[in-house]
Amino acid sequence: MVYVFFAEGFEEVEALTTVDLIRRSGAELKTVSVMDKKQVTGSHGITIEADLLFEEAEMPADMLILPGGMPGTRNLGAHKGLCKLLEEQNEEKRWLAAICAAPSVFAKLGFLKNRKATSYPGAVSVQDCGTYLEEEVVTDDHIVTSRGVGTAIPFALRLVEILKGTEVADQIAGSIIYRR
Repeated sequence: MVYVFFAEGFEEVEALTTVDLIRRSGAELKTVSVMDKKQVTGSHGITIEADLLFEEAEMPADMLILPGGMPGTRNLGAHKGLCKLLEEQNEEKRWLAAICAAPSVFAKLGFLKNRKATSYPGAVSVQDCGTYLEEEVVTDDHIVTSRGVGTAIPFALRLVEILKGTEVADQIAGSIIYRR
């Protein structure tokens, strides 16, 4: 199971591109609200209904994904239950992924120390990680980070590649007229 977490102020394009492409791959994915209600409004006023409330998500998961956006990222980072879950996932070396400002949640939890990572410019500092890269998507061990709306497709395709393999990711890229 793959979970994408939504908090008020999430970046809609990053979240929904990721959800869409992973679901196209056939991987089982559920959206999860950390807001005590299923309706969550993104940073651009688009309201989405999550599949589950945080308390309904069953663990362990194959992958946990955080979309960026403000104040969505701050709201995700302030949710104690989610932070505990992320820490458990990290300890078990299970897949973690974050895009845009959301890698800052990983940085605050200490996950990026001595790792390669990327983020929206300024969200993660060089001091937060071993090596900060300005690449679209960075994978270091079980952690995937990406930069923002403009990298949402390569981010989602990388996650599909991890979950379902390169052939499936390439097929999806072709079906959406995207060159990898």
